[in-house]
Amino acid sequence: MEKKRILIVDDEVDLVDMVSLRLEANNFQVIKAFDGQDGLDKARKEKPDLIILDLMLPKIDGYKVCRMLKFDDKYKNIPIILFTAKVQDSDKKLGEDVKADAYVTKPFEAEVLLSKIKELIK
Repeated sequence: MEKKRILIVDDEVDLVDMVSLRLEANNFQVIKAFDGQDGLDKARKEKPDLIILDLMLPKIDGYKVCRMLKFDDKYKNIPIILFTAKVQDSDKKLGEDVKADAYVTKPFEAEVLLSKIKELIK
């Protein structure tokens, strides 16, 4: 069976590595990006099955990356999980405005993240 591909966009390298290990252990293929521009480029080039996107990113923030993908017919169907330490209702509201599919806060439970991913890529 073809592995589902997940793009992780986060500037915390250790976190990306940790999440990658969990995802690979669950039979996902992982693509990594460490800033918003790189994340956007990889999303467009690789067309992953799902994107895990940090909000606080160098170059382009996660909200803008999410908006640029979700308002583009070619990419709008890729589920995006915003992955962030921002827990204010206003932050979540912004996530809804840019059409994110889910919002997972850090520090996170791996099981919560995995169940969200499975729910979004049936």
